[in-house]
Amino acid sequence: MTVDEQKEAVGEAALKYVKPGMKVGLGTGSTAAWFVKAVAREVKAGLKLTLVSTSVQTTQLAESLGLAIKDINDVGMLDLCVDGADEVGEGLALIKGGGGALLREKLIWELAKTCVVIADAAKHVPVLGKFPLPIEVEPFAWKGTVNRVSDVLVEFEIDKLPVMRKKDGQPWITDGGNLIFDVACGRIEDPSGLGAALKSVTGVVDHGLFLDLAEVALIATPDGVRIVEP
Repeated sequence: MTVDEQKEAVGEAALKYVKPGMKVGLGTGSTAAWFVKAVAREVKAGLKLTLVSTSVQTTQLAESLGLAIKDINDVGMLDLCVDGADEVGEGLALIKGGGGALLREKLIWELAKTCVVIADAAKHVPVLGKFPLPIEVEPFAWKGTVNRVSDVLVEFEIDKLPVMRKKDGQPWITDGGNLIFDVACGRIEDPSGLGAALKSVTGVVDHGLFLDLAEVALIATPDGVRIVEP
């Protein structure tokens, strides 16, 4: 299977976790988009669901496919969230946020009873860190925040500086109005410790380490979809 075919396969496979009447969070990114398309087909065929979105991008896709997206504040707890990941590591520790939606994704994940991550085989790694770790930062006094983040990284033997993400030469602004800085960590030996230390920095809104949240990962391989549990 090609990479796109792998992504489509896991998007379809995730449908087995969807039951009539569920409240479902729709993830963001190229793999999650295949799940959104699969859900749209089933809803068109009569499946009743309440849907919320993790980003403006996903909302636009869902609505273009005829899906109604509810405000999470009107829905509350969710039964299920299905989303992609940039890296899936040991114990289903994840790096997410390559698409810039990490904060809203994490908010939705933490409201879901069950979180299913879907990814192609290239995203399944023995150690997190090859994919740059996104850190979402409040724009006010961002330079001071990033300096403190750099100090934290040194404590975890990561010598790379955070790099401001840009689009068309301008700072990337998240759906929440924040900046994103990416860190080429190389290897993250202590994801839990690093995540806690980053969150302790005033000005850091959140980071792309998703820990102890995923119940199961569906990993697409050239030979089919493999189920991975923590």
